[in-house]
Amino acid sequence: MLVVGLTGGIGVGKTTVARLLAGHGAIVVDCDGLGRRVVEPGGRAHEAVLAHFGDHLRTADGTIDRPGLAAIVFNSPAALAQLNAITHPAIDAEIAAAIKAAPADAIVVLDMAVLVESNLGEGQYDVVLVVEAPVDVRLDRLEGRGLPRDQARARMASQATDEQRRAKGDLFVTNGGTEAELAVAVDALWGELLQRAAAR
Repeated sequence: MLVVGLTGGIGVGKTTVARLLAGHGAIVVDCDGLGRRVVEPGGRAHEAVLAHFGDHLRTADGTIDRPGLAAIVFNSPAALAQLNAITHPAIDAEIAAAIKAAPADAIVVLDMAVLVESNLGEGQYDVVLVVEAPVDVRLDRLEGRGLPRDQARARMASQATDEQRRAKGDLFVTNGGTEAELAVAVDALWGELLQRAAAR
């Protein structure tokens, strides 16, 4: 088995790369999705989040008032750190379960936006794959999705820099052109991942 930590800044096309890798047979684990799952009723971190931040965040149907929680944590670095301290071990446990459930010869891809910004998943992936794209291309894509350029720049500024990602990365794919061009690059990347898996 080879476990790949897949990351990249907003607008680089990380999700598209994950989809193309899945098309080759990779098992893709959506770590953002796991982050949502652990705070749902019955999730590993649901009751702990409510115990820490207050039962007033429990809605009538038992779910957590996500906008209410966001208003607390995104205005306070300390509160965000507390939320991460509760949720990240729960997400790590979900990641471990997903890896354990995969076939022994699988290539597992952890689609993880905050791989560089946090210690989420640390020790569970073998290589880090960084998706990159020119800033102007990213801004155009985000604007096409309805995010104004100033807000897109602010989101990019709040994330790790390209240099920080490069320092952590083992493999890189550039997504500055068409999806057809990206597919060719991912084909080559898949060959590299197979070689690395075989060498383990």
